[in-house]
Amino acid sequence: MRRGCVVTGEVYCDGCHRLIEHGERYLLIEEKEGEELCFCIDCCLSKGYATYVKEKGEQVLTFFPSKLDS
Repeated sequence: MRRGCVVTGEVYCDGCHRLIEHGERYLLIEEKEGEELCFCIDCCLSKGYATYVKEKGEQVLTFFPSKLDS
């Protein structure tokens, strides 16, 4: 399960291992029960977990694209 989150405490990226700053967005992926991975925006973009879409005339970052590549 994927969850888009905003940092309120101390969270480290499991991709690049940097501290994700307070107020920054990140993706939390629960692979198996109890096993969670956190990824910063840069890692999400490089791994294809996030993308920019045009919505109402603006470009927005989303972790949940409406069209998935098959």
